Amino acid sequence: MKNSSIWAVSLILMTIILSLAGCSQQDEKETAATKDDKKVFTFSWSGDIGDLNPHTYFPNEFFSQAMVYESLVYYGKDGEIKPWLAKSWDVSENGKEYIFHLRDDVKFSDGSAFNAAIVKKNFDTVLANREQHDWIELINQIKTTEVIDNYTFKLTLHNAYYPTLQELTYVRPLRFVAESAFPASMDTYKNGLTAPIGTGPWVLKEHKENEYAIFESNDNYWGEKPKVDEVVVKVITDGESRVLAFEKGELDMIFGNGVISPDSFKFLKESGKYETKISEPTATRTLLFNTNRETMSDKNIRLALQHAFDKDAVIDNIFYGIENKADTLFPQNLAYTNVEVDPYEYDVEKAKALLDEAGWKTIEGKEFREKDGQPLQLELLFISTDNIQKSIAEFVQGDLRKIGVDVKLTSQESNTFWTTAFDGNYDMLFTATWAVPFDPHSYLASITTDSSGGGPDYYALSGLSFKKELDTRIKQVLLTTTEEDRIKQYHQILTMLHEEAVYLPISYQSNIAVYKKNIMGVDFLPQEVEIPTTTIDMKD
Repeated sequence: MKNSSIWAVSLILMTIILSLAGCSQQDEKETAATKDDKKVFTFSWSGDIGDLNPHTYFPNEFFSQAMVYESLVYYGKDGEIKPWLAKSWDVSENGKEYIFHLRDDVKFSDGSAFNAAIVKKNFDTVLANREQHDWIELINQIKTTEVIDNYTFKLTLHNAYYPTLQELTYVRPLRFVAESAFPASMDTYKNGLTAPIGTGPWVLKEHKENEYAIFESNDNYWGEKPKVDEVVVKVITDGESRVLAFEKGELDMIFGNGVISPDSFKFLKESGKYETKISEPTATRTLLFNTNRETMSDKNIRLALQHAFDKDAVIDNIFYGIENKADTLFPQNLAYTNVEVDPYEYDVEKAKALLDEAGWKTIEGKEFREKDGQPLQLELLFISTDNIQKSIAEFVQGDLRKIGVDVKLTSQESNTFWTTAFDGNYDMLFTATWAVPFDPHSYLASITTDSSGGGPDYYALSGLSFKKELDTRIKQVLLTTTEEDRIKQYHQILTMLHEEAVYLPISYQSNIAVYKKNIMGVDFLPQEVEIPTTTIDMKD
């Protein structure tokens, strides 16, 4: 069935369901907006918020960690590093010492003081588990932490490290919990928190795992207070249910990437009943090839897949202009990523010739190519709740069938997906670069380590013959001290990765927002993973 026909049937079904549900909409809207005379803003996420520990990773969600915990410095628009919990800082001439002057008016949500001692304590518990966080090169570069006085904190590094301030803006792990949140062991990574107590604008009020979380405004917050009283985050795992909940008035906003299908976004936008926004490109949506698999270790196979995939068809038939075609690993508007490479153009005959050269031959009477009596089958892994990945996966399967490759589609929920990804049990999987402030340096640094806090790329690329050389080059570029040298080395690294065809860039992805017309203050923040909960307001 053609895509347009599928959408037409879906639209009719959705209309019928919404009509049946319509009688309850008004009551639910009134309940959501005026409960206890509070302004209650509700949106949904595909997974649970986790244990809300800023020093750990899965299953924690970036957006919820950013609501409760804050950083020394803030990543502002266009990459400007702005004061935050530190009101200013000094850097030594040799670039190895950073002295932070802390705000003296900050309290944690339990009323306890934020000062240099608690900053050091948080840094030290993170550094006690360096191996878990070494995807951030700054963790490896920190030599000592020191309290100078009550509101002055000093970091000493092994080497001058140019992204130091940038990495201190990350949502995790270098953010701060209160003294009372530390476990008896003082190890927050291994033993968790006694309670999620931060300095941020929100406090976790109520949490029912895999169902919902309620955040309330932090009465002790030092900065501009949120404009709504509470934020409710409902767990809704699939996009169609999310759209239905939004249409029924159970949600005030849909926000994020892949949270609903482009078809649904188009439908909601064209209904005229809601406000919609699309962010500037943030990161690159790609397929990652696992070079440890025997078939995928052959460069000719990887090149054949590049030429067999019709990106233009995907952009036209799935994204409707929401995302643009990508030919490079990173968007070229980022620092150090404007590298000229020859794109792999869509060319089915060239793809077939590359497979022939690799020894995978067509067999009369059989649909899929074979080599030594084995059919050419590749497994493509994707996240079951990601509506965009699912749609693209079906395109990939169709395109590769044309050149005699059998693609097995495997969908898994998010946590299982990442476990499988780190274990390397796949031929191809969907991934994306991490957007600013992580790209390009932290994404590339993660290639050099098998840290569970990083990405699956380390294992996927470890089948490359030049992996050691690649890792060395990445380590070197992070310690460069001149712009000229840095630009040159990033160009070499990105060219190597492109020529080895280990990533298949698909599109430069964006966040979308769909929200009711009574919602104000919706905007996209500099960090893709953050949601603008502090600026959002609701008209009566």
